[in-house]
Amino acid sequence: MKILVVGGAGYIGSHVAREFLDSGHEVTVFDDLSTGRRENLFPEARFVEGNLHQYPTLLRAMEGQDATIYLAAAKAAGESMLKPEKYSVQNICGAVNMVNAAVEAGVEKLVFSSSAATYGAPRYLPIDEKHPTEPENYYGFTKLEIERILGWYDELKGLRYAALRYFNAAGYDTKGRISGLEVNPGNLIPRVMEVAIGMKGELEVYGSDYDTPDGTCIRDYVHVNDLARGHVAALGWIAKNDRSLVANLGSGKGLSVLEIIEAARRITGRPIPVKMSGRRPGDPACLYASSALAKELLGWEARDSSAEVLLETTWAAYKKHV
Repeated sequence: MKILVVGGAGYIGSHVAREFLDSGHEVTVFDDLSTGRRENLFPEARFVEGNLHQYPTLLRAMEGQDATIYLAAAKAAGESMLKPEKYSVQNICGAVNMVNAAVEAGVEKLVFSSSAATYGAPRYLPIDEKHPTEPENYYGFTKLEIERILGWYDELKGLRYAALRYFNAAGYDTKGRISGLEVNPGNLIPRVMEVAIGMKGELEVYGSDYDTPDGTCIRDYVHVNDLARGHVAALGWIAKNDRSLVANLGSGKGLSVLEIIEAARRITGRPIPVKMSGRRPGDPACLYASSALAKELLGWEARDSSAEVLLETTWAAYKKHV
């Protein structure tokens, strides 16, 4: 198929583009390079530079495609609470433009990068797709609103979609083909690596008195290669079944902050100094997924999401740059 990967020069998007190329698809990347990196582009993929608010450019890129993969959202949960106007324009208005361009161009299949932030605080664990959706930050709200918009376009326009609710994306390509670092990463593993490589002096850990075995938060980390395989499988499923899908993509197990730090110390051989701080408001003690539906429908499992693979591939990417 001919695939348009919107946001395909970004951290996750570049891995998704690579997986579609490896699977024999013809790929066009659409990106404004604001957070994506030119070094994450592949010579065998066509590149169109533009943003979601340049509708004529977006429409031209969309024409002739068989499917769209959408990964072009602003994604910092904390920032979304301070700058909701940015997230409204980028995430919601941008998504509406993208969906309208797809419909106008006759593209009837779409895979959407959604988020576990749509669920909010966990009422039970592991979180499955039946869990209530009660986002606690504006970023999660925007993702849930886009899912709702897609539901209406499915009913009214026949646009079949897969909304893939990621947990914590981490790691880098296991074959070392992608190493463009994230711009202003906010997640734990990149921050650990910044300390290990010497970009920062210490790692601040928020909360050491949670009801967990070591007192620190537990989160579900899923490798970007696993996420990329999930996108290919999801597109195949909606194309075969002519139905839409909402599914979690997570490892199904949790790793604590201290487990990540200790694994990073082993792998990097660096001390990684830590400063223990108080809890951040709204941080639940544990958050991890059930991906049973993705396994049942897509045959998908997280294969590369162990702490060792996550950290080894991230360390390899950081060593190339520093």
